[in-house]
Amino acid sequence: METSIRASRRRVARTRGALSGVLLMILGLWAALVPFIGPSFDLGYTPNPNSTWHWTAARGWLEVLPGAAAFLGGLLLLASTSRAMTVFGGWLAALGGAWLVVGPALAPAINLDPGQPDPSMGTNGRAATTLLYFFATGAVTLFIASVGLGRVSVQSLRDVRAAGRRAEVEEAQRQAALDAALADRRERGDLTEGDHTGGDLTDEDAGRHAVTPDGRPTAITNVPPPAGAHVQHQPVPQYAGNVRSPYEQQRYEGEGGQQAGQPTGQQTQAYPAAPPPPADQPR
Repeated sequence: METSIRASRRRVARTRGALSGVLLMILGLWAALVPFIGPSFDLGYTPNPNSTWHWTAARGWLEVLPGAAAFLGGLLLLASTSRAMTVFGGWLAALGGAWLVVGPALAPAINLDPGQPDPSMGTNGRAATTLLYFFATGAVTLFIASVGLGRVSVQSLRDVRAAGRRAEVEEAQRQAALDAALADRRERGDLTEGDHTGGDLTDEDAGRHAVTPDGRPTAITNVPPPAGAHVQHQPVPQYAGNVRSPYEQQRYEGEGGQQAGQPTGQQTQAYPAAPPPPADQPR
């Protein structure tokens, strides 16, 4: 449970921002495309209120750009399971909606002319066109982005459960990869049929740490060295005397004690000598 809680701080369930993401994508497409297809629905803006797909710099900055931001933010809310990415998508869509609201008022300050609704329409038609192009679309986009941002910012029990399910799936995939690696080694003859620990390895495999292609260790780890390997020891002199270490015996002799190797009548013990060095090394 603690692991799932920690994991849910970084990841969210995919359904948390799905509805908000879909709505934001639709609003973003509408905001970006309405200045080019609006004349087909009698919703034209000057210049050329009766001509579709008429491009101007003002339409690019004031309508296409915020529409693309809202669409991308909705896509992140819909598809991503990372909490950081969904929060970023919510903020991006909110900024797009805010720009649709304040952009027409700031257009003269940045030397852009968004135009005017078709003068041939009545008062109600011009008001509806302005709302559908900018203010109403921007306000609804900002509201939905705020709702989606609030949902993905809160760590809920649903996120914890989703994190637990993801952990179970990842563990099953890891175990399947381990079984596949063992089966592959068994097919090559590296393992016997009932061996799962690497006991039938060759001398070349001794001491190696087998890992999966993604770097995770498999069950064939910490292989012991071959039986013929010897650990080299420093030579230890053999002597007979009281049961003392070489250092204690040296102190005893320096203090005028009995010399090493002389019988004392007490119980003695011989320290074993090291195994002989290999033939290729000097004695």
